[in-house]
Amino acid sequence: MSAGVELKITAGGESGSGVGAADVLELPLDLPLLEWPAGYLAALPRGISRHVVRFVRLPGMVVAMKETTDTAAHHEYGLLRQLRRLEVPCVEPVAVISGRTTAEGDPLPTMLVTRHLAFSLPYRAVFSQQLTRDTLTRLIDALALLLVQLHLEGFYWGDVSLSNALFRRDAGAFAAYLVDAETGELHGSLSRGQREHDLEIARVNIAGELMDLQGGGMIEADVDPLGTSELIMAAYRSLWEELTADMTFSASERWRIEDRIRRLNELGFDVEEYELRPRAGGSELVLQPKVVDPGHHTRRLERLTGLRVQENQARRLLHDLDEYRAEVHPGLDEHEAAHYWTTEVFEPMVAAIPEHLKGKLEPAEVMHQLLEHRWYLSERTQRSVSLQEALDSYLVEVLPARRDEDAIVLNPTTSMLSAVTPEDAETPPRRAEEPPSDH
Repeated sequence: MSAGVELKITAGGESGSGVGAADVLELPLDLPLLEWPAGYLAALPRGISRHVVRFVRLPGMVVAMKETTDTAAHHEYGLLRQLRRLEVPCVEPVAVISGRTTAEGDPLPTMLVTRHLAFSLPYRAVFSQQLTRDTLTRLIDALALLLVQLHLEGFYWGDVSLSNALFRRDAGAFAAYLVDAETGELHGSLSRGQREHDLEIARVNIAGELMDLQGGGMIEADVDPLGTSELIMAAYRSLWEELTADMTFSASERWRIEDRIRRLNELGFDVEEYELRPRAGGSELVLQPKVVDPGHHTRRLERLTGLRVQENQARRLLHDLDEYRAEVHPGLDEHEAAHYWTTEVFEPMVAAIPEHLKGKLEPAEVMHQLLEHRWYLSERTQRSVSLQEALDSYLVEVLPARRDEDAIVLNPTTSMLSAVTPEDAETPPRRAEEPPSDH
């Protein structure tokens, strides 16, 4: 390592295990990232990037290191920290490393360091031989939801695309996380023009990404890249309208307030504040949501069980918890029943996963798939299948065939470090294991 390295490191990190200067100084910082020896690297699926990006194993964590300009690195680092405080889904910033030089004294690019998001995948790694229309629609829906959440917080992205997000499985759907904030700007609020410009950027970028995939035979032949890219416009505008539009009703229809809030809850949002004002003439009222906070089901599950999972996973687990309470402990309140569900259902399921299969999927996603597998077995056998019987079948027939989505390969080969190709990606599950049609 060359002398004169300046470090900017988060104060202990969000999880209390931030990168220490001693750990960073052990890295070959006097080499361009492209030339780092494989022994420092971890092979994880990577998307396409305009910058050199590598995954690096440090004590207690795996991080993504990106070479960029000094200004861009500090700008993105600061934005990501602000977005994390706002609880927007994004990667965790860890450090900015600047002042690097080669052994000969030549300057090297500044590096932005972010924590690897466990069980996440770039969109190209979600599919195998071909990206299906259904999977593509779910990815675009997830990106639209992320964009709405960002815009509600006043964040203008400036480079919306599938490539600039990471995706985690979320009970038959996907949850999107912002991974590249280099072009972003955080404002008090966004104008309609700023939001529409972000949408247009998304439409153009997604169309280009799909054309690229189509050229490589990686999407179904009947997928229209231009038409499909329009899906994000419709998904975004529908959700934005539901979350923010005023609703007018007569004074005798006050029940519509609760109905509106219930619909927002079903979409996964809490209304923490709203404005109710009379319309001209006084015969009608106008309801305007003021503070709309995502994560309704996530918060309820965490409050009951301490589990922190994705929104759709939380919705699915809460449904099972409610069924368990009705069938097994109907006399208990929901907090007591949640304790028994956690200790008698969820924790034993997690403990039953063999060590060599634990990297396949995160526990909440395994629980969701297990419940779907039980439903499938019951349909196939025309009888009620116990959770234990379904678990025994799932651990033999389904989970071993899944790709390890949290796998880390040490000392990777050069081919492992290339951008994700169809051969690197996961084979889709058998049709029988697809979620029911309501997903």
